[in-house]
Amino acid sequence: MNRHTVPLSLGALVMLASSAIVTPVVAQAANHPCRALPSHYQRLECRESRVSAPGDEYFGRMKLSYLGIENTFHDTAIQAGAFTTNPGIIGRLNFANESLQDWTKKYPKDPELARAYFLAVRVYSKIFTQTYQQMAYAYMNKLATVFPTSYFGKLAKRDLKIGFTEHWFAPPVACGAPQVALGAPTARPGSTLKFDVMASPCVPTPSPSPTASPGGPGL
Repeated sequence: MNRHTVPLSLGALVMLASSAIVTPVVAQAANHPCRALPSHYQRLECRESRVSAPGDEYFGRMKLSYLGIENTFHDTAIQAGAFTTNPGIIGRLNFANESLQDWTKKYPKDPELARAYFLAVRVYSKIFTQTYQQMAYAYMNKLATVFPTSYFGKLAKRDLKIGFTEHWFAPPVACGAPQVALGAPTARPGSTLKFDVMASPCVPTPSPSPTASPGGPGL
């Protein structure tokens, strides 16, 4: 150590390290283009707009805007009724989900994503296949972890605490074949997640095709 250097205490070293980290952040905040706006609401709205998807930008192969994605989830949730496995509804949801992932990749901090994921959970929970039930649960967890302070993130955290039950149909079997004993919903150990597997309608066994008489008709 140079004899002209004054030893610094541990507290002073911590303060210097902190100032080295904080100063650029403070300077950046001071130069933020939204800072000059007069009200807190306007500054907040300005900051959100800078990380949000424009209304005229389109995502995925179907070129859906963020409103188009949300409307697809909303409308198909109504069409699904209490539950569905309709391939037409599932196909539309697949395209909307592809657009949602494209939107998330380009604008990961867009606050409107929380609403989109909430609407996705709402409709996926009505698709009674294992794949879409798992997606509903995964998106609910995404809301709770990525958007925890948003209104929809708080709803997701509440619902996860209460518990979530995945519903899907077991693979169909031939009519007359033994059905799998399904029983009541089962819970994952240490989790509020439950599973409700229901019997599918049986599949009729096709009748054997008639065979021609060896001698031909009338013989």
